[in-house]
Amino acid sequence: MSTTEIPESGTRGRTRRAILAAAASVLARDHGATLADIAEAADVGRSTLHRYFPDRQELMKAVVEDSLEVLGRSVAEAQLEDGPPLEAMRRLIAAMVGAGDRILFLWGDPRVLAEYGPRADDGCEDGALPVDDPVLRLIERGQAEGAFDPDVAPAWIQQVLWALVFTGYENADKGLIPRHGVTPTVVRTFENGIRHRT
Repeated sequence: MSTTEIPESGTRGRTRRAILAAAASVLARDHGATLADIAEAADVGRSTLHRYFPDRQELMKAVVEDSLEVLGRSVAEAQLEDGPPLEAMRRLIAAMVGAGDRILFLWGDPRVLAEYGPRADDGCEDGALPVDDPVLRLIERGQAEGAFDPDVAPAWIQQVLWALVFTGYENADKGLIPRHGVTPTVVRTFENGIRHRT
């Protein structure tokens, strides 16, 4: 079993998850952070961190995989197939803001996904997002039901959504808007831009 396949149960699982969450948070703000910085944020010793991840490359790969899984769970928990598209989109935005550290980590530095992310042969396009994307399906459903502007490409709407969430969370992180204001600000900006006007 490799170090990235340590079971997710018990103390080892909790420690591993703490290291991954701390790494995402620290690296989201400083892509050059050291393993010592990450160990301190995770409240573990350097030797403990090295037992789970022997080097920076193993840790980076694991944090990318874990962050994509966290985002995937957040999207799934938003239940995008349920209810009207606008309500589903609002749930999605709240879920994405809740995973803000992971979004800042993954998309704050283009080298992260380029070097450590999934590849197209893993069922992803551009090494980042699954080909069968529930967010795109929601956008397409919203366009078909008249909630979202049908004259704007679904992929464009999705990219704008990710950019707004990233910017909102980044601004909250810098103290420019209150953290509790990110979701409503993103929802308002997003809806003002993509709602279908009759």
